[in-house]
Amino acid sequence: MATRLISVAQARELVLDAIRPLAHEQVQLCAALGRVLASDVHAAADVPPFPCSAMDGYAIVAGDAGRRLAIVAESRAGAPAERELGDGEAIRISTGAAVPTGATAVIPQENVELWDSSIETAAAVAPGQNVRGAGEDMRAQTTVLRAGTRLGAVELGAAVAAGVGAVSAARMPRVAVLCTGDELRAPGATLGPGEIHNSNAPMLTGLAAGAGAATGEAQRLPDDPAATQAGIGAALESSDVVIISGGVSVGPHDHVKPALAALGVGEVFWSVALQPGKPTWFGTRGDDRLVFGLPGNPVSTVVTFSLFVAPALAALQGLRPARALEAEAALGVEVRRDPRREQAIRVRLKRGGTTPVATPNGAQGSHILTSLLGADALAMIPPGEGTLAAGTTVALEPLAR
Repeated sequence: MATRLISVAQARELVLDAIRPLAHEQVQLCAALGRVLASDVHAAADVPPFPCSAMDGYAIVAGDAGRRLAIVAESRAGAPAERELGDGEAIRISTGAAVPTGATAVIPQENVELWDSSIETAAAVAPGQNVRGAGEDMRAQTTVLRAGTRLGAVELGAAVAAGVGAVSAARMPRVAVLCTGDELRAPGATLGPGEIHNSNAPMLTGLAAGAGAATGEAQRLPDDPAATQAGIGAALESSDVVIISGGVSVGPHDHVKPALAALGVGEVFWSVALQPGKPTWFGTRGDDRLVFGLPGNPVSTVVTFSLFVAPALAALQGLRPARALEAEAALGVEVRRDPRREQAIRVRLKRGGTTPVATPNGAQGSHILTSLLGADALAMIPPGEGTLAAGTTVALEPLAR
């Protein structure tokens, strides 16, 4: 009897229904790059905390050009002037330095004529000119970053500016990558008859790391039932998510599914109406172990990781699933449809009009790894008869990196 195929949308919904978000922990900002906030970040005080200069020049009272002002002090970043500004005076000031009490503007140094101990203003200066107001960037207690935000370099900078030294973040998912097959060899190894290099190992560990997971070196499982069960069992004990590449089909040397059943991992689904990626398997053990069985062909591996594993890793961290930069695009060429399966075509996007144009990025076979090089997104072609004409609008999905 033929296996019933479920849609990509149904498969992803089943995956997300199984997610139980990970616990939170305090993380110092110096170690928080890539982590996902579990609670909002608020500004501890106004930023900047005091009125400061937007450029190098002189703090003065706003007024007309042609005034002669005595230089009486200096205000440097971290070393404010120790006196107030009086009538007929100027205080030399550096970018970012505190504006002295009594000053209402800063005149740039290029707009003055400098004498031994005085300046003459060569331009009029309006009140507030070249002064950054206290709280102009952030007000005390305002929300700077929302829970569910992944911390990139800019977000870390904003958190530090807000006065924060540590944040509450979701624990990083622990991911184990297992690649099955006697034919797999390490990168750069000399190949014997029928052997191939294990490209899926670095791809899957890299994709998992890019999705915010903690992962060690991928392990190879030989085509042996006992070794397969032992390897998967060890991975289940040490990980939140186990990703298995290959071995989930029904051939005589596909030992993954029997091993999973013996280890108490319940099948949620197997076989998705997807090209490439039909023989995708997903199951759970208890409430805290997720197992993905991905096809062994490299393109199928990346496509199914993008559509199912990446959203799961995001949800574990309290992060909303990523979307493509654009939600849809117009096909640049005619595309033949598959009668039963949704196709995930690797495409380049040409932007410039109201809708980007998606063009297949080379040959689309599930073994053509180069179709991923330079691809911008996955164009999802719905199942059906015949073809989709050039210009037809299709949905886009993000391609994991």
